[in-house]
Amino acid sequence: MRKTFAVIRREFVERVRTRWFWIGTILGPLLMVGLIGFQILLAGRRAGDRNVAVVDASTTAFGRQLTTQLGASIARFHFTRVATAPGVPDSLLADSLLGEVEAKRLDGFLLVGDSTLEFGTAEYRGSNVSSVADMEQLEGSLRRLVFAARLERRGIDTLVVQQAEIRIRLATHKVSGRKLTGESGVQSFMTGFGMAILLFIAILLYGVNVMSSVLEEKTTKIVEVLISSLRPFELMLGKVIGAGAVGIVQLTVWIVSAKLLSGIRTAGGLGGGFQFPQIPTMTLVIFVLYFLLGYFLYAAIYAAVGAISSTEAEARQAQVPVQLLLMIPYVSFFGILNDPNGSLAVWMTLIPFWSPIAVPVRWGASPIPVIEMVASLAILLVTVVIVTWVAARVYRVGILMTGKRPNIKELVRWVRAA
Repeated sequence: MRKTFAVIRREFVERVRTRWFWIGTILGPLLMVGLIGFQILLAGRRAGDRNVAVVDASTTAFGRQLTTQLGASIARFHFTRVATAPGVPDSLLADSLLGEVEAKRLDGFLLVGDSTLEFGTAEYRGSNVSSVADMEQLEGSLRRLVFAARLERRGIDTLVVQQAEIRIRLATHKVSGRKLTGESGVQSFMTGFGMAILLFIAILLYGVNVMSSVLEEKTTKIVEVLISSLRPFELMLGKVIGAGAVGIVQLTVWIVSAKLLSGIRTAGGLGGGFQFPQIPTMTLVIFVLYFLLGYFLYAAIYAAVGAISSTEAEARQAQVPVQLLLMIPYVSFFGILNDPNGSLAVWMTLIPFWSPIAVPVRWGASPIPVIEMVASLAILLVTVVIVTWVAARVYRVGILMTGKRPNIKELVRWVRAA
């Protein structure tokens, strides 16, 4: 055990002392600050004005009224009515307006007519139609104004209708046991979303670090010296625990930094400011527990991958199936959040290769039944022990072998013979 602790200390110290560790640890919070600042900048930035011609092909006063009301409802849009003349082909007017758009005197033109009032059809042609916000704003204003015009045509008081259409603001609060947790629906989603990203990146990143460390010592022949003084299992276990300790330190720095950054608010009262979700203690415990178990599970696999590879290229190819296995719960977290008690969420809770990500995400959305949680932990613990035992046997043989990467049959033989 003393030798294992020596390996753990060496792995931890060597990684913490590197420049890249501190750059990554510091850049994490700085990146969060940058993202929040960028959102604040975008929220306070005013987009440019648009000059839009309204091509009025209606036979009533609808087009004239619509142009006036559009100008009053959308501040950044400046509308000018262009009436179609009798006997003048619509294509000729459209070509003329296209020339205005090309010359930058117009940003675009809106085609309306009797069909807009009857069937809701309208068309916008412009130099920039990629702004989703602007197009949604234009479409929303058109929808409201046409709706009001239809009511007026039928003698219905639009003010009464507007009062009847007051939007309902539904406040959502998460319940755990018989108490309110203080989390809203958005906060529960953000908690699950954030945990999915953190767990996926952390397990993948530190697992790959273990593989790279094993491969480096194998290719530089340092492992031959190390094996002469300690058993392969002790060496592998020391590497896995040492790299995991580094991960815990880095994750702690990132989480504490995110918590401190939660007090940032947008300038000028824009929006509500960034609000870090309130994470209950039990949620944090489950996050750490499943991160550790998931890390040990995948780190053991990555150690075996590094042991059976002779070059960096071979290791990159061999780790693809492991990455795909880890990505399945990551790409499924929307389904888990939408239905945390559905069959998908239950199965991912019980399958050990997916539960390290699935369970914290599911717990962030809704409490998990005790029997499912106990079963998940038991299955994951047993799987970690079995996978570590198999990986240790593969590691014992593969760490000293070079040349062609072994196939599945050879790996099975290694496990039986080791």
